[in-house]
Amino acid sequence: MTCERVLSFLLTTWEGGGSVGPAMTVARKLRQHGHRIRVMSDRCNEPEALAAGAEFVPWSRAPSRPDRSKDSDVFRDWEAETPPEQIGRVIDRIMAGPALAYAQDIIEELQRNPVDLVVSSEMLFGVMIGCEAIGQKHALLTANINLFPTPGVPPLGPGLLPAKSPEEEALHEEITRANRQLFERALPPVNAARAEFGLRPLANIEEQFASAERMLLGTSQAFDFAPEAIPPHIRYVGPQLDDPAWAPDWQSPWGEDDRRPLVLVSFSTSFQDHAAVLQRIADAAADLPVRLLVTLGATIAPSQLRAAANSRLVEAAPHNMVMPQASLVITHGGHGTVTRALMHRKPLIVVPHGRDQNDNAARVAARGAGLVLGAQSSAEEFAAAIQQVLSEPGFGAAARALGDRVAADAEHSPVVEELERIALRPSASRSLQAA
Repeated sequence: MTCERVLSFLLTTWEGGGSVGPAMTVARKLRQHGHRIRVMSDRCNEPEALAAGAEFVPWSRAPSRPDRSKDSDVFRDWEAETPPEQIGRVIDRIMAGPALAYAQDIIEELQRNPVDLVVSSEMLFGVMIGCEAIGQKHALLTANINLFPTPGVPPLGPGLLPAKSPEEEALHEEITRANRQLFERALPPVNAARAEFGLRPLANIEEQFASAERMLLGTSQAFDFAPEAIPPHIRYVGPQLDDPAWAPDWQSPWGEDDRRPLVLVSFSTSFQDHAAVLQRIADAAADLPVRLLVTLGATIAPSQLRAAANSRLVEAAPHNMVMPQASLVITHGGHGTVTRALMHRKPLIVVPHGRDQNDNAARVAARGAGLVLGAQSSAEEFAAAIQQVLSEPGFGAAARALGDRVAADAEHSPVVEELERIALRPSASRSLQAA
C-alpha cells in the first residue's frame, strides 16, 4: 500500500464495451494496494468486478444490462443515420436522460455504505449530481481520450489533426461550437435532476465537471494530441487495460511451424452492425499468405460469416496473449484495442464505425503507425492495405516507437497515487450548489 490508511472507494461505470475494462483494472490496482473497493455497474459486469477483487452492486433504477447481447443494448447506435444522432442517443439514454435514476442509485448506495471517494465514468452525469447533492467527494476516470472540448485539442468527431493554419483553427472552432450545441441537449434532464436535490441549474453542461476533484484521463499522453498546457483539473494516468474476466484462455489453432504472419481482427464487443465489414476483411485475407484470427464478441455468431481456410472465428481471445504473436491488428478503432495494440508495438489498420473511433484512428495515422480505411471499403482495398502494412517496415517502426511511449505511460501509471491523494485531502471541487 502506498499510503498508511486503508481507504474505501466506489467505482461507477456502465456497460458500453470499452467503458468497463479500465474501471475494473483500476479496481484491481486499488485492491492490491490494500484498499476496500466496490464497483457499481450494469448487472452483467458482476463477474469482472468480482475477478478484480471488488464487491459488486448493480444499478437498480438506472439502466442495467443483464448481458452484452444486441437485444439488451441501451442506445442501439447502429440504427442512427448520422454521427450527431448517434451522439444524441448516448446523451439521451446514458449520459443525461437517466441522470435522476443514477443520482438516486448512488445516493442510496452511499447512505447504505459510505466511502472516502467515488470514482466515476465521466459520462454519468447522474453520479456527479448525486455526489454533489450529498457532499460526496468524487473524481472522474475516462476510458478514452477526453470527449469534451479542451483548448488546444482538435474537437472530437471527424478525426481531425491539430490545426496548423488560421483556416484550420477556424474550422476547429466551428466544430467545437457545434459539439457544444449538441451536448446542450443534456441540459434539460440534467437540470431537472439537479432541481430534485435543490441544486442550482447549470448554464452549460461542462459546468457539471466542476463538482469533481479531478478528471483522470485513462489514456497515454503520448498517444493523445495533448495540449501544451494541460488544464489543472485534468491528469493523464495512462491506459488501464487488463484482459477482461470473460476472455478465455487462448492457444493458437495453428501449428508451431506455421510461420505465416498472424493478423488479429478485433472489432467492438458491443454491436455496431459490423458483420459485413468483418466478412470483407476475411475475404480480403483469404488468398493472402497470412493467418487470420477474428474475434466476434457476443453479438455476432460464427455462422454469420464465411471463414476461409486461413481464418479462425472465435467469440473472444485475450489480447495480451494473442497480440505478442500478431504482426498486424485490424480494428474498429476502440480506444482499448488501439492502445493495447500499440503497447504490444503492433501496427494497425483502423476501420472507424463512429463514437470516438475516428479520433483514435487519426492519432494512429498521424504517427505513421497504421492505415485508416472506411467501413465501406471493398475486400480488394482491405487486401491491399494488409499487404502494404505487412510489407512496408515503416509502419512497424512507427508502432514500436509510439508503443514504447504508450507502454511506459501504462507501466508507470500514477492512477493509484492520484486517487489516494484525492481521497485523503480536503475537497478542492468548486461548489455548484449555491443558487
